[in-house]
Amino acid sequence: MLRMSALAGSALLATVASAGTVTVQVKAANGAPVADAVVMVASTHAPAGPIRFPWPNVVKQQNISFQPHVLIAPLGASVTFPNMDNVRHHVYSFSRPKKFELKLYGHEETRTVAFDKPGVVAIGCNIHDQMSGFIVVVDTPYAAKTDASGRATIANVPDGAATLKVWAQGFHAPGNQIVAPISVSGTVQKVVTAP
Repeated sequence: MLRMSALAGSALLATVASAGTVTVQVKAANGAPVADAVVMVASTHAPAGPIRFPWPNVVKQQNISFQPHVLIAPLGASVTFPNMDNVRHHVYSFSRPKKFELKLYGHEETRTVAFDKPGVVAIGCNIHDQMSGFIVVVDTPYAAKTDASGRATIANVPDGAATLKVWAQGFHAPGNQIVAPISVSGTVQKVVTAP
């Protein structure tokens, strides 16, 4: 029994030892940091099973805006859309990964939408044209959003060849996304500048 525990412990250490941390700094063409960019690492060594993130799959309508403005949602997730405003909203998307329409609903009512295809889903409100937001549906557990300094850190990425993808609303690239190969080993630091 003790030998099995030792072997299991060795396997766990080997798994932990073969993972790295990827830190990405996203900058605009003028050098300014880009907040709310989505950084994804696609690894062929990702564990199987459902993807979960530590934040809730929720996009609130509050102060006549979508909060958060950008949500990273795992593939297959159901995202809730609570209305916290004292006015009614009509949330919709015409995006290819998920077209939907949540007809008028009021204060403290909630609707839910399941996202079954990866990609970027732009959302709006049919009543309030100034409202816009994005749900980035990912099929990798290695994803994070940049902070106000334009930085995102993703831990426990398996060592080896991987693909780095960075999406941001203002990128002048196909699909507003930059894609580049990377090699993960220990700590990887990358700077991505908007085209």
